[in-house]
Amino acid sequence: MEEEGVSKPLAVVVCAAMAVFYVAILYAPTLILRLSPPSSSNDFLIRRFLCAVVSSVVSIIICALILPVRSSEASYLFGVYGIRADHIWQAVVFPLSLTSLMYAGSLVLKSLLLIDSWSDYVNSSGGFSFGCIKTVLQSVLEWGLSAASNILAWRTFVVAPLTEELVFRACMIPLLLCGGFKTTTIIFLCPIFFSLAHLNHLAEVYSRENFNLIKAIMVIGVQLGYTVIFGSYASFLFVRTGHLLAPLVAHIFCNFMGLPVLFSSRKGIVSLAFIVGVLGFLWLLFPMTRPELYNNRTNNCRCWHGYCSWS
Repeated sequence: MEEEGVSKPLAVVVCAAMAVFYVAILYAPTLILRLSPPSSSNDFLIRRFLCAVVSSVVSIIICALILPVRSSEASYLFGVYGIRADHIWQAVVFPLSLTSLMYAGSLVLKSLLLIDSWSDYVNSSGGFSFGCIKTVLQSVLEWGLSAASNILAWRTFVVAPLTEELVFRACMIPLLLCGGFKTTTIIFLCPIFFSLAHLNHLAEVYSRENFNLIKAIMVIGVQLGYTVIFGSYASFLFVRTGHLLAPLVAHIFCNFMGLPVLFSSRKGIVSLAFIVGVLGFLWLLFPMTRPELYNNRTNNCRCWHGYCSWS
């Protein structure tokens, strides 16, 4: 690899273009290709899946052409985007455990509600039995099968996280690093592109809020604030680990959990769990994302530009 880079303006312009393209291509089938509207919501989502995949592939190709990578080794080129076959379990377990601490209140609340439901079921069925366990297992299996056949679940837990992480982390971060931006700057710069890409939901929210612009702006403002915070965290994970799986599993988990529960009117322990979880998250944030956990050698690490060394 040669030591040349790209200019900062070019890096920013390309990142902005990728963010705009990621959103604009979703409307291309109707506005540009003049295709007829989808006959069902499933067809509509499938069409959007294909558009998101095309956007991701185009972004990867553009970055490969711009970045000064001259290696013919495929694994090295994949490593530029954090797509690696090594340290997989570390990239899954550690970020997932760390992220779950922010949802300690949510997890405690869900556990308490599950215990209450279990107690009600046992009392109504006349006591504990193996039939209870069988019923629970059947319910879990039915939920899993239902989610696997639900196209909305595929959008929320597969397509959206994968394509967004490829574009907004795997492509943009190496490009900005090559442009000479500091890692701390990138962690707060990438989420701006990430949040702006979610502005396309304004029309949908505006319609859902009975065309009340003030309410729609407030809802979108909260969503943008959350995406900025998560985008910073996801960028932090990618920069610290050099592994795309780290922000990807965090993204999927956050989509599954939704917004963290801060308190519950009936259960004060939920607020306590949330506070303890946040403190634990802050305490373990750097130790659980140490580059040494995800790379065999941090003085000559495989992630491009050596950004896993956190310099």
